[in-house]
Formats: sequence, structure tokens, C-alpha cells
Amino acid sequence: MPPAYPGMPLHSPPVTALSALGVLALVLVAALALVLVGSFNGLVRLRTRVDAAWAQIDVQLQRRHDLIPNLVEAVKGYAAHERGVLEEVTAARSTAVGAQGVDARGQAEQQVSGALRSLLAVAEAYPDLEADRSFLALQEELEGTEGKIAYARQFYNDTVQRYDTRIQSFPGNVVAGLGHFEPRPYFQADQASRGTVAVQF
Repeated sequence: MPPAYPGMPLHSPPVTALSALGVLALVLVAALALVLVGSFNGLVRLRTRVDAAWAQIDVQLQRRHDLIPNLVEAVKGYAAHERGVLEEVTAARSTAVGAQGVDARGQAEQQVSGALRSLLAVAEAYPDLEADRSFLALQEELEGTEGKIAYARQFYNDTVQRYDTRIQSFPGNVVAGLGHFEPRPYFQADQASRGTVAVQF
């Protein structure tokens, strides 16, 4: 078949090796961009989950802080001379309320847990106090709150583990360096406070 226009070649020139390499390079760049964007978005989602998990811990800790003054007043009504234990609980609560950061909060809350154990141990020596309905209701609420704290701590630490693992693994470590994703600390509990505060009726 003759060319439609004078000078038009009968056949298109073959694709050169250079142009093929250019296309391959574009494909690789596009694929790399997709991987990096996907990794970045994944890290953002994990970081958001870590923040949300910590917010849940904070809510439950605040709930426990709100219970402590009522517990102290209830015990004081029957055992006012147990001044040392009452002051220990109050001081531990004040320290925990003012603590900032995961590590500082963890250490302060350990002190709160220990002080509450001492307070409840004192209560066992006063049958009238243990029979008080208001005190029993506070104990029950404290037990429920301690269980929620333990669950929220486990969920937070699991989420932190996934996040920290992602930013230490390729290609997450590359994206983490570029996007300033920092490791998050675990919310630690000592051996004595890994369970809930023992509440006996």
C-alpha cells in the first residue's frame, strides 16, 4: 500500500532499547512511589491507633483518680487514725495526676496501685467499713476500672508493638526517617500491678 503522504515511511521505526529502558524506569518509579505512599499511609494509621489507644488508658486512669478521694473519705470515716496510708494514697494520686508522658505516668500509676492495695488491706481490718454499702459500691467500681485499665494497657502495648515493628522494618524504616515517625514507649507495669488491684468483699 503506498504512503498516504509523500515521504511518509511505509513502516513505523522500531522502539529503541533506550526508549524501552525509559518506560521501564517510569514503571519502577511509579511502583516505588506507590509502595512509599502505601507505607506512609499505613504508618499514619498505626500512629493514630496508638494515640487513640493511649487516650483510652487516660480515660480509665482519670476514672480511677476520681474514685480515690471518695475511697479515702470512706476509709477515714471508720479508720481516721490510719493517717499514713491515707496520706500515701492521696500523695500517689496527686503525683499521677501531674505526671506527663507515658514513662512518667507508668511509674506514677504503679505507686497508685501500691497505695490502693495498702488502703484496701487496711479496710479488711474494719468489718463495719467492709459492710458499708457506699464503700462496697466504690470497691466494685474500682475493680471494674482496674480491669478496664489492664485491658486498655494490653491493647495499647499491642498497638505500639505493631507500630514500632513497622517503623523498624523496610520500607517502613525509610518512610519513618523521612516522615519523622518516632518509636512509642510501652505503658509498663511492674509485677505487682500487672493484675488488677485485689478487691475482696
